[in-house]
Amino acid sequence: MTNNPADGAAQPSVDDRTVPSPNPPGSNTPPPQLLPEGPGIGSAAWPSEQTTPVGRGEQIAGGTDPDHPHLFHLADWGGNVFPGGSLQGANSENWPILVGQKGAVYLARLAVGGIREPHWHPSAWEVNVVLAGLSRWVFVGPNGTQDVFEAGKGDVIFAPQGHYHYFENASATEELVALIVFNSDAAEPKDDIGIGQSLTAIPNDVLSAVLGVPISIFEQIPTVAGRIVIAKRPEGQTGARQAVP
Repeated sequence: MTNNPADGAAQPSVDDRTVPSPNPPGSNTPPPQLLPEGPGIGSAAWPSEQTTPVGRGEQIAGGTDPDHPHLFHLADWGGNVFPGGSLQGANSENWPILVGQKGAVYLARLAVGGIREPHWHPSAWEVNVVLAGLSRWVFVGPNGTQDVFEAGKGDVIFAPQGHYHYFENASATEELVALIVFNSDAAEPKDDIGIGQSLTAIPNDVLSAVLGVPISIFEQIPTVAGRIVIAKRPEGQTGARQAVP
């Protein structure tokens, strides 16, 4: 059946299956049998140790619930693992209910030294909630505006659509965990433009002319064929940053 809200926006279809519910007090009916743990149910779909790299960009199964189309086990969806952390996400590609809803949610984990590749979203804003750890943010907006700050557990950061930004793990000892919401159902990072491929696409002589430095500096930049997404800072390198006046 299909239920439409008052605003007329069509909602994804939900079938008429019967889902067991707890028995009322005093009922003699035996309780429903618990669902066995498996992909997308309980904790069996995700290894007990989530810090072991699986391989760059490799995915682990999990997430959707076979009995509840409105429920997604985000922590059970392995997502993608990168050198500096991982992204576990629910979007229209792996959660059917999000198709056409213009929404997606991600769980980002940045290891010590992890840096989310500087980027911007051409068609989405971003709400970033710090669940654990400390993050350092840099924003560049229209007319040269800048914002540099640190955010801790419980803080919420908003990145307007199209604003250039990045964040990194600002702690030397603790993992950074953040919940990220987009008003786009596209899979991340398909809906952003990263600095790595951007620099690769611009000729060295253009970069030299714009920044006023020798072209030899840019000849040292390697060609970036794919997305970086979450990089890792070299050991011993600090991350202190100040806004440019």
